[in-house]
Amino acid sequence: MPNNRFITVKALRTVQGENFNIFTFFIYAQDLNLIADISRLKTSTDGDLIGFQRPEIKLHIKGITEYLDLRNVIFPNSIILALSPEIKFTQSRGTKTANDSSISQSGSLKLPIFPQGERIAWIVDGQQRALALANTKNSTLPIPVVGFISQNLEVQREQFILINKVKPLPNRLINELLPSTRSVILPREINSRKLPAEICYLLNDDPTSAFHQIIKRSSFSKSEAYINDSSVIQMIRNSISNPLGALATFKDQNGDIKNMEGLYKILITYWNAVKETFPDAWSKEPKQSRLTHSVGILAMGVLMDQIYSRKFQSTKNIYEMFCSELGKISSSCAWTSGEWQGLNLPWNELQHTSKDIKRLQEFLIHTYNQSSNQ
Repeated sequence: MPNNRFITVKALRTVQGENFNIFTFFIYAQDLNLIADISRLKTSTDGDLIGFQRPEIKLHIKGITEYLDLRNVIFPNSIILALSPEIKFTQSRGTKTANDSSISQSGSLKLPIFPQGERIAWIVDGQQRALALANTKNSTLPIPVVGFISQNLEVQREQFILINKVKPLPNRLINELLPSTRSVILPREINSRKLPAEICYLLNDDPTSAFHQIIKRSSFSKSEAYINDSSVIQMIRNSISNPLGALATFKDQNGDIKNMEGLYKILITYWNAVKETFPDAWSKEPKQSRLTHSVGILAMGVLMDQIYSRKFQSTKNIYEMFCSELGKISSSCAWTSGEWQGLNLPWNELQHTSKDIKRLQEFLIHTYNQSSNQ
């Protein structure tokens, strides 16, 4: 259907990176939400990740709206948009100003207006501000905007992570976005979480996995999901980074994973054996079971490394081996009731603290080694 509605603004254009066109311009508060959609994180019916934004914070939005309604306000904070290639920039003609550095070109930007969900821009940074601007009575307040052209969600998500890196962005949101970004430009501390995050969501999506559909994620709204994705990702990271870890054996001399299929098989097999050994504890949410709590996931990950280092080379059936070895500690575990003998703690007093995680790790390894040596 042809579109005959446009907003035209004066703009400056420059180029950054690998031919990324960047635009700066002002737009009325009332017009921002005519050209831009807020893309919230959700999962499609096919399981694909769509969007990237956080759920709006109502009190924050209300506070911004009340400030904007004062009328005599200043609003210098730019909204950052990912712009569709459908926008049209027309460079101004005229005599070049003396000593102009030519770092940017002035012109006009033609922004077509489409229905919600089909708009030519997506808000990468400024979701709460944009919602407040849609509600303010100060509708003609000029709003600064910085936009870059991209229809590629991968690029948009990268920019969202990098822009929000200094803000209290939820770990779960970053974890879920990471698998769909390129790894080369992300900060090292974030990039190191990319592969474990990919593996985590493979485990969640795999029908043959003990983790199938029970890992919490920002876009996954099913009530039966109860295991924290951050704990699964950290468990995987720990095993990969530990020189003696089960998953570290799949790295080459450069630290890259050389056998992803083998690594994934170990994770699937071990945690399926955990589910088989402790079916009741595995089926309950963390408030009812310390096995599915972060402290249990992380401690059992260390036990995986210990069992693997002792038994893997001498076994043909990995699943039966894991089940047999886990059986050596089963009677000593108080995942859902009773007391942790040796720790002198009720079953539910173990918390997600470095102290308690270490205590449970040491208890499980000591119990396993003691049983194995008998």
